[in-house]
Amino acid sequence: MKQKKKLAAKILKTSYKKIKFNTDALDDIKKAITRSDLRGLIAVGKITRSNKNSQSHVRARKMAAQKRKGRRKNKGSKKGSKHATVSRKETWMSRIRTQRAFLHELRDKSLLSRENYKGLYLKCKGGYFRNKRHIKMYITEHHLVEKQNADKNEKEK
Repeated sequence: MKQKKKLAAKILKTSYKKIKFNTDALDDIKKAITRSDLRGLIAVGKITRSNKNSQSHVRARKMAAQKRKGRRKNKGSKKGSKHATVSRKETWMSRIRTQRAFLHELRDKSLLSRENYKGLYLKCKGGYFRNKRHIKMYITEHHLVEKQNADKNEKEK
């Protein structure tokens, strides 16, 4: 019987450990000698192959559920380089947009003169400022806010 299992395994291109004989058809299997006999028994369903071992997906589903909740996102869980999740270009775009919006706001409130605005705009473009707070510090240190216009704005309100 072991030889027949091996032969059936070769026909089905699998391990002999995965070959199953139908207990009702053991007499027919004993009588089978040639490969064609075994192929006939396979076609009838008296010799079958057990399914492949499939990997359980339970843990993967659990992890996905946790990730949807926002868990497992710390530094140790991250794969890839520093800029893998958010590219350098995207960080630059978000930073420059906030800085430019801040400068537009100051100019529209007429707290900045056109010359100062232009100079700060070009500094932003060159990557001089780290963030919005850095621009605020630079403006206060260099006294770039026009106080006359600021007083006018407060009186109008």
